[in-house]
Amino acid sequence: MDQRTETTHGAAQPDACIGGRGRHFLFACLGIALSLLACLLAAEVVLRFLPVATGLWAVPVNAGQPIFRFSPNREFLFSRDWNFSLVNRARINNDGFINDEDYVENDPRPLLAVVGDSYVEAAMVPNQQTFYRRLGDQIKAKGRIYSFGASGAPLSQYLVWAQYAAQKYRAAGIAIVVVGNDFDESLWAYNTRPGLHVYVQGGDGRLQLRRTDYAPSPFRFLVRHSALGRYLVFHLHALDLARDAAARWGLVSSARAEMPQYVGNTAAAASPERVRDSYAAIAAFFDDLGKMVALPPDRIAFLVDGARYESAVAITERSYFGLMRAHFMAEASRRGYEVVDLQPRFVERSRDGKTRYEYLTDGHWNPAGHAVVAEALGASQVFATVFGGR
Repeated sequence: MDQRTETTHGAAQPDACIGGRGRHFLFACLGIALSLLACLLAAEVVLRFLPVATGLWAVPVNAGQPIFRFSPNREFLFSRDWNFSLVNRARINNDGFINDEDYVENDPRPLLAVVGDSYVEAAMVPNQQTFYRRLGDQIKAKGRIYSFGASGAPLSQYLVWAQYAAQKYRAAGIAIVVVGNDFDESLWAYNTRPGLHVYVQGGDGRLQLRRTDYAPSPFRFLVRHSALGRYLVFHLHALDLARDAAARWGLVSSARAEMPQYVGNTAAAASPERVRDSYAAIAAFFDDLGKMVALPPDRIAFLVDGARYESAVAITERSYFGLMRAHFMAEASRRGYEVVDLQPRFVERSRDGKTRYEYLTDGHWNPAGHAVVAEALGASQVFATVFGGR
């Protein structure tokens, strides 16, 4: 072997070592990736046998389909928390709202339309135990009660559903549930959720109702069809955790950095700007209600939520929600609408020290809460006017 050959062979040995280490690293990465994939697939399979929330599947909202609602004619499963602490199975009807009853346009029986947010959507409550189905079972053949609601909807969206119910189904009366976050979230500055109608300030300075279009993203489509994806999003709130982490690292701005005290499912603090904007939203709502819904004021009732226990009354009345409650009820009464204040009804019944109106892990009305609301609406003048009585 000559000197040239020895030199060549000697130079090849380090290259071979480097190549070997590269292959070893590549195989290690592939092994980790395959192990991770196997774990994800195993989690997907296991979660498909557990009560993972399916989601409600909102349909696109646009000029051709301006009404926010859900994919019709399907069963869904509501579930929450990492351990599935609350589970309910229910149905989305032919018109895209959570109700065991299908809606019929040409039914001659009188109709009372119930409008609201997640308290009317009531995805966590067996449908037969919701306040509107309780009343529907009572009146039976005398009439109909249809519900129009979705989580996150504010007063501005209620206008659209009320108009829809009056025009499409010829509602003879409307009952609107009003809760703590309905006021400021009627404004684009406080609520940018796609698919809803909110108020924006026009060029003349007046508030104008504007639709925000919605189309499901590819990511949302993927989550809908993956049990693991739904578990991460609906049960572990992975997206919220990621946003919070990004805010802590200064990658995005976030109003969640300082979490305020909440009363009535909304921040308790009542800054002058928030109060001013909310008063403007309430005024715009009542102005538009008379224009958009062709029913006289004595055919429309407002069911106003409030404190549910005596110990919470003083705190509620000092909060933003308490201020809005008082102003909204006064304005509704001044304009001739019926106001059903739920607070005294809740408080009176809870004095037994046993009655609870919420689930242990969810702040919405449970069946006991819905029973109180059913009793209150059933005793209202609007209910009697629509279905006869008194």
